[in-house]
Amino acid sequence: MTFHKKLILPRNIFWRRLTREKRLVIAAPYLWLALFTLIPFIIIIKISLSEVTLAIPPFQPFFEWTAEQILHLHLNFATYSALLSDHFYASALIDSFKVALIATFICFIIGYPMAYAIARSSPFWRPILLLMVILPFFTSFLVRVYAWIGLLSTKGLINSFLLWMGIIKEPLSLLYNASAVTIGIVYCYLPFMILPIYSVLDKIDPSYIEAAYDLGCRPWRAFWRVTFPLSLRAVIAGSMLVFVPAIGEFVIPELLGAPDTLMIGRVIWAEFFNNQNWPLACALAVVMLVLFIIPFTIFQRYQLRTEEE
Repeated sequence: MTFHKKLILPRNIFWRRLTREKRLVIAAPYLWLALFTLIPFIIIIKISLSEVTLAIPPFQPFFEWTAEQILHLHLNFATYSALLSDHFYASALIDSFKVALIATFICFIIGYPMAYAIARSSPFWRPILLLMVILPFFTSFLVRVYAWIGLLSTKGLINSFLLWMGIIKEPLSLLYNASAVTIGIVYCYLPFMILPIYSVLDKIDPSYIEAAYDLGCRPWRAFWRVTFPLSLRAVIAGSMLVFVPAIGEFVIPELLGAPDTLMIGRVIWAEFFNNQNWPLACALAVVMLVLFIIPFTIFQRYQLRTEEE
């Protein structure tokens, strides 16, 4: 009988044992994140702490040198205090959270059965079904959203079909409301829920289900006791992939939503281009990141700790 023990080395010793090529391979993703994530985020924080001016760009420099060669920092926290005092921005954040949460739940309700059906399909149909899930990505995101205008408008396909069937007597107002925005988000982000769940369901050993059947579990009970707990991490991953980008969505609320459908993406766009208030728009982006991204990071670290224990 052989025993395998996992050897855990300190980070400094592990780094010293790596060759130069391996260090470059490991450092490449961190360099990419620093260039395209950390540095832009620092720039956004810098702009959010600036003052609005009538200039190009429309904000005061973060620091400047005086004639006496003295460095002056211009820190302006008025934008953050305005966000806390104005209920308009708080309501936009809450509305974005509601729409994104509802859309994520609908994606889960629709996506999990689809992923389960694909994972349990025959090897012949599985690539075809996966291609049908991925196929919308071959067309433009903007074109796909515009297609829903033709479907949901008063003279669109859905209202025309319902009038032809005699189900309704006058067209329904399906477009330019929160429901249309939710439908658009569900349609555009549904594959992000299906694919992670499918990748996990496809790797579940069928012997686990057979063992549950041998122990007296019915199919529905075996699903809740075996299959769903094993795929729970994929459900969380898919929910993050849908929920996080749905909060800051701009194109779908702009095309399918009403003028009073205030999601945070539209508010940030209006502050940037209509009001020319770049510091306030950047402050909104920073607050949104802190409120919605950091809790997910903490939850992910908690999951890693539970796995190690």
